[in-house]
Amino acid sequence: MALKSFIEVHPDSHFPIQNLPYGVFKPQPGSSPRPGVAIGDYVLDLSEIASAALFHGPLLNNSDCFHQPNLNKFVSLGRPAWKEARATLQKLLSATEPTLRDNATLREKSLVPMSRVELLLPVQIGDYTDFFSSLHHTKNCGLIFRGPQNPVLENWYHLPVAYHGRASSVVISGTDIVRPRGQAHPTPGSPPYFGPSRKLDFELEMATIVGPGNDLGKPVDINNAADHIFGVVLMNDWSARDIQAWEYIPLGPFLGKNFGTTISPWIVTLEALEPFACEAPKQDPPPLPYLTEKVSKNYDVALEVHIKPAEHEKPSVVTRSNLKHLYWTLTQQLAHHTINGCNLRPGDLLGTGTISGPEQESRGCLLELTWNGQNTLSLNGVDRKFLEDGDEVTFTGYCKGDGYTIGFGKCSGRIIPSAP
Repeated sequence: MALKSFIEVHPDSHFPIQNLPYGVFKPQPGSSPRPGVAIGDYVLDLSEIASAALFHGPLLNNSDCFHQPNLNKFVSLGRPAWKEARATLQKLLSATEPTLRDNATLREKSLVPMSRVELLLPVQIGDYTDFFSSLHHTKNCGLIFRGPQNPVLENWYHLPVAYHGRASSVVISGTDIVRPRGQAHPTPGSPPYFGPSRKLDFELEMATIVGPGNDLGKPVDINNAADHIFGVVLMNDWSARDIQAWEYIPLGPFLGKNFGTTISPWIVTLEALEPFACEAPKQDPPPLPYLTEKVSKNYDVALEVHIKPAEHEKPSVVTRSNLKHLYWTLTQQLAHHTINGCNLRPGDLLGTGTISGPEQESRGCLLELTWNGQNTLSLNGVDRKFLEDGDEVTFTGYCKGDGYTIGFGKCSGRIIPSAP
C-alpha cells in the first residue's frame, strides 16, 4: 500500500509525503527564519516539531539543528541523521499516525499554509562552483564558437570542467535580476562597447547542496561521494554572453556570470530521488580510477523552461530537458572537486552547468536555442534572440512516480533594467 499523508495532497502537487523537501521560511513578516519541509500546500515548521520533542531518535534527540536560521547544521550531520529525520517526518505525516493528526493545537502551530510564508535561501552558501557537465551543451557551444573541426576539447572527456562562482550573488527564486553592465567585443577601429548587456541569457541547471564536508588535503572517495550530497535544487546561472565572450580569455568567466544566480527554495533529498535513479551515459574514454564509480547513476528529472514577456499573461515553454542527460554525474563532480585536497563545507553549492539534451527543443539556454542570436525564438508571436527587460524566466523540475509527483517547485526571476 502506497504511503499516504493525513494532509490532502493533490496528485499533481510537487510535495507529497514521498518527497518532503527541506527549506527555510518565515511564517510571518516579523518572524525569525526556521527550517521546514513542504507537504502539499503547507510547510511543516520543524522548530515546532523539535520543541514538541518529536525527534526522539538517537541522532536528533535534543539537537538544536531545527532551531537554526538555516539548514547548515542539519546537513552537516550526515546521512544517518537525514534518514532518521525522514523516517520521523514520514511517520508523523502519515494517515495512520495520530500524534500530529489528532493534536489540533500542534497542527495549528506547526502546519503553515504555503501561500502565507516567505521562502528564504535554505542554506548559508560559503562557496559556489559551476560545472560544465552536459555533453550536448558542450558540443553546441564548441560548434558555435570553434566550428565543427574540434567542438569538444580533449580535456573535457577526462575531467568535469568547472569554475568558481560568486556565492554572495546567489539569490532565492522570485528575486529580480538587474541587467548587468560591462564591456563587450569592440567593433573594428573602436574601443570596447560598455553598457547594459545585449545578450542576457538563462542557463538551465541543477545544483547539489553539500552535506558533510572533507578536511583540507583529504579527498572524498568517489564511491563515498553520495554521502556528502544532501540534496538537489533547481538553478538558473544567468549569463551575459557578450560580456563573457570578451573577458573570459585567459582566466574564464567573471563579470558575465557573477551578477546573479537563482536557486529554488526547496532541497529535494537524494533519498526522495532514489526511485528515479537511472544509469548514467557510458563514458568514453573510461574515466581515470579516481572518477570510476562502482555504480554510475543519474536521476530522471524532467526539466522545463518557461519565458513570459512583460506584455504577455501566459508564459511559453522554450525548453524541455532532463537531468539524466548529464555526462559527468553529481558524485563525479563532487569527488573531482576534492581530488586536489580542496575542502568542501556544509551548504556549499555545486552547479551542474547547463543541462541540454540531444533534441533542438531540449537545449538549455538561449545561446543554443538561437545559435548565438543567428535565429529567433517565438514566444506566442514575440520574437527573442536573448532576454529583454521585463522577461520572467521560470524553471520547473519533477519526477513522475506511481500516483505521485516528486517536484522542486519553481525557480524564477524577472529581468529589470540596469541602473542609469
